[in-house]
Amino acid sequence: MTTLILNDRDNVVILTERTKAGTQVVPDGAALAASVSAGHKVARADIARGDAVFKFGYLIGYASTDIAKGEHVHSHNCAFGDHDTDLPFGAALETAKAAVPHVSPRTFNGYPRDDGQVGTRNMIALIATVNCSATVIRKAAEQITTSGLLDAYPNVDGVVALGHGTGCGMATDGLGMEYLERVLWGYATHPNIGAAIFVGLGCEVMQVARMKTKFGSTGQERFHGLTIQETGGTTATAARIVEQVKAILPDVNATERTPQPLSALTVALQCGGSDGYSGITANPALGAASDLLVGHGGSVVLAETPEIYGAEQLLLDRVPSDAVGDTLAKQLRWWEDYTRINGGSMDNNPSPGNKAGGLTTILEKSLGAVAKAGSTPLVEVVGYAAKPQQQGLIFMDSPGYDPVSVTGQIASGAQIVVFTTGRGSAFGSKPAPTIKLSTNDALYAKMPDDMDLNCGDIVSQGVAIADKGADILDLIVASASGQQTKSEALGLGDHEFVPWQIGAVM
Repeated sequence: MTTLILNDRDNVVILTERTKAGTQVVPDGAALAASVSAGHKVARADIARGDAVFKFGYLIGYASTDIAKGEHVHSHNCAFGDHDTDLPFGAALETAKAAVPHVSPRTFNGYPRDDGQVGTRNMIALIATVNCSATVIRKAAEQITTSGLLDAYPNVDGVVALGHGTGCGMATDGLGMEYLERVLWGYATHPNIGAAIFVGLGCEVMQVARMKTKFGSTGQERFHGLTIQETGGTTATAARIVEQVKAILPDVNATERTPQPLSALTVALQCGGSDGYSGITANPALGAASDLLVGHGGSVVLAETPEIYGAEQLLLDRVPSDAVGDTLAKQLRWWEDYTRINGGSMDNNPSPGNKAGGLTTILEKSLGAVAKAGSTPLVEVVGYAAKPQQQGLIFMDSPGYDPVSVTGQIASGAQIVVFTTGRGSAFGSKPAPTIKLSTNDALYAKMPDDMDLNCGDIVSQGVAIADKGADILDLIVASASGQQTKSEALGLGDHEFVPWQIGAVM
């Protein structure tokens, strides 16, 4: 039986295989009272009630009862508690600057846009401004896809219908409207979109004219629009959409892939269905790939604000200014208030599946989640679905719910999503494809149609994290150049467009 000690400060060890009841995991320790799954923790020493529990060298919770050496440490005896929130900024900035690797220039084959952006896909987006038009755009997309119309246009990677559940019954001002406008505009002007058709009912709160006034003219040459009320109903509107797509296909198809620098890439970092291996294998390996991409001048976008809670110091240590640090700190305080007034707490996360996989508290989960961001400086913190102005490591405020978070990251300009999972995920996204990384060998063997790369061999075979990070970057480059991901092959991504719906529904 093998165990892992991640840091000399840790008072727990990690099981690397399911261990039967009666097994003595730690020398001179108690035998396990029940079988315990891989990825879970066992006390490395006696831990008194109220004492801190450490993993990765950091606090992950407090003993809620006395824990004997050798005993299973989990939610039955380890609980969330307060952590220090009066944190300094930039303490490790120079170390973070030194972590930016020197790399040889490298390219991918992408679609250049007139505004200087570069796409990894070339798609036509049908965008509902309101839920009332969601069905009609899906009908039109299905007609186009099944008709064989796209077969004559090899440079067009498909049509995506972006329907959602909001757009009306909401305040004309406030966060809800602001976020929805950013998302719709961000997708319409996304580098992976060759042309966009906005489709509304006609009388909804969300109006395209307002967005055009707010966001300016950039990208509008690729826009088209119509409403169901003016066009004559559902059937007539679906037919009109199909005709509009036929008319614009030649222009969209005229764009061809050409070699582009990796500095043109922005990658969204995500994790879902996490387990006890996430912070040991796939997440740090993705962090190594993130550092490599930043070294090439590209960008990576970390999100899921509730899932950095308790590990924010790892990011605040790397900010270049108090302004960046203050923005992140304010976002975390906002989330404390937001969860409290809605009857929740920050430790409502991890989910039941996360806990079954060995994660006990949000503090533990966050430490693993932040590892996806690598070691370089945190150069900018942006709001949900907002476009960064800097290049490098970016943090975007978002919920931890994967579809909502990824929707914001894509709207901010990410052309590729890399998603780590330990329990398993069937997530996919459009127009930016998702690459999925398994944290353990068992998952990779169990869900081969969904997992693009296995990171479990970091534990099972001793593969170096740096080497796995290089493999991940290779996969990002291949996918950015047109190689189909597993989620694309399965047709995933049509129903994962979920803008953050916040505020009163009226």
